[in-house]
Amino acid sequence: MRSSTLCSVLASLVLAHESAAEYLTSLSSNASYDFIIVGGGTAGSVLANRLSEVSSVRVLVIEAGGSPDGNLAIEVPFLGTSLPETAVDWNYTITPQVGLNGRSFEVARGKVLGGSSCLNLMTWNRCADDLWNHWASLTGDSGWSWANIQPYYLKTSRLVPSADGHDTTGQVNPAAHGTGPVEVSVAGYIQPLDNIVVAAGKQVGGIWAYNEDVNAGNGLGTTWMQSAIGEGKRSHAASAYLEPASSRTNLDILINTQVTRLINVATSGTPVLRSVEYAQSASGPRFTVNATKEVILSAGVFASPQILQLSGVGPYQLLSNLGIKTLVNNSAVGQGLADHPMIPMWYTTNATTTWDPVLQNSTVFNADLNQWLASQTGLFVDSPADTQNFFRIPSTDPIFQLVPDPSSGSQSAHLETIFVNAFAPFGAPPPASGNYLTVLAAVVSPSSRGSVKIASTNVFDHPLINPAILTSAFDIYAAVKVMLDVQSFLQAPAFSGLNLKPYGDLATATNNISLYEYAVNNSVTVNHPMGTLAMSSNSSNTGVLDSSLRLKGATGVRVVDASVFPSVASCHIQAIVYTIAERAADLIKTQYGLS
Repeated sequence: MRSSTLCSVLASLVLAHESAAEYLTSLSSNASYDFIIVGGGTAGSVLANRLSEVSSVRVLVIEAGGSPDGNLAIEVPFLGTSLPETAVDWNYTITPQVGLNGRSFEVARGKVLGGSSCLNLMTWNRCADDLWNHWASLTGDSGWSWANIQPYYLKTSRLVPSADGHDTTGQVNPAAHGTGPVEVSVAGYIQPLDNIVVAAGKQVGGIWAYNEDVNAGNGLGTTWMQSAIGEGKRSHAASAYLEPASSRTNLDILINTQVTRLINVATSGTPVLRSVEYAQSASGPRFTVNATKEVILSAGVFASPQILQLSGVGPYQLLSNLGIKTLVNNSAVGQGLADHPMIPMWYTTNATTTWDPVLQNSTVFNADLNQWLASQTGLFVDSPADTQNFFRIPSTDPIFQLVPDPSSGSQSAHLETIFVNAFAPFGAPPPASGNYLTVLAAVVSPSSRGSVKIASTNVFDHPLINPAILTSAFDIYAAVKVMLDVQSFLQAPAFSGLNLKPYGDLATATNNISLYEYAVNNSVTVNHPMGTLAMSSNSSNTGVLDSSLRLKGATGVRVVDASVFPSVASCHIQAIVYTIAERAADLIKTQYGLS
């Protein structure tokens, strides 16, 4: 979601202050570590902090990007939409999508300390209890159940006042929140549309019924969006976890360096992948560093399977075609990729309180930015949206006579809507004038599955990323269903004063067939890729990891990031990744007797 106004100011978005943290750009030839964490993103930052709490343990983080310090677009919540396709983004592009008539587009992933927690739009959802209990069932590990995972979730974050200091009673349930380092708040600059959406939810009820806090167990209903924002600034993994630990003498952080592969140090038998090869450019020299205990892949849902495949772990045919010796033949490596399809629905409105002028007029943009710089108040203290709704397709719907329910349970959503008080330019440029409302309509329990596959033996070449968007009968049906539900919801009395009219091709999408065509032509994703290295039960022949996130078929490697999801999470996923990493840190400490 970018505009020419946002792009024009990127060059000047640099903060005056710098962090006191010191990062390495090279390692000594005799460096030795107990744990090597590949990727200093969301999960990697958690692991670096928690493992280095043990002073006798030496930890190395290898991060492909640099520091987020001084990047104003990261710190200012509203500017998060300007970060894709910049230096802190991997700039991945998905393959042409069969379900989208051959369209492809860029998907943002953070190439910076803090990872995608520095690039996302900060929404904080931990999903319904159902998800965690489903994962416990899939893996045969009760440690993933909500009753047992809850303490780890509570360690990740804490509720803080909104930027404007307003009374949030009735907007969030403090009892559902913890005492951890990530700061979480509800909107700090409430806009007229926000109150209209909440009022409409209370008027209509049913699937739109108001829910004070979707992070309290029931993941359904209309709610105030919670975001990783504190004091009007983004709260990300580097600021919350990594930087507070960066001065520890047993933690080294190597930046601007990519891991090229893992090397087997065993001479026979089961592979032991505790040697890490790395480089700082495609043509630059390769170096190696060894872990005495484990290598932990936290490189992300695309890069973690890419590194494993380059290391000889993956489908035999794919590896042999590229001349890579297969160490572990596992066809599941890189499979199972899922993301949430999202359809922007645009409407014109007679309301003059939208923030469209921010994208249309650089003077207005600069005034809002200057207000944030002076006091961390105003429009820029929030992401571009403040409300969301999660809801289910009724169990009696005819679709479930044809396909199974892909959700985790009765409190987990199939569909989501996000309301934006302007024209949200996802896949289309904002108009030069006028006032708009956008409803972002998403399928959050998709059954489509894609893959990540290496295209060469060079880690600096991006892998082939195919999320297979809208390729299942359920996803196609659900995409049309969510748009129909939005059209119905907008008939609520609360919206009557906005004089909403469909904009662009939406105006002619008047039946199910044309709505489907609209979805095909306009769908992007919510940018929640997951599931490419799924965990499974320890005794299962399926999956890539055991329930403790250790690589099956080899030793010395664990994976901790969104690639480990064994099923789709029907919410925004960053809080889940933080929570998984907190538990993973304890699993590691327990295995090695660390305290």
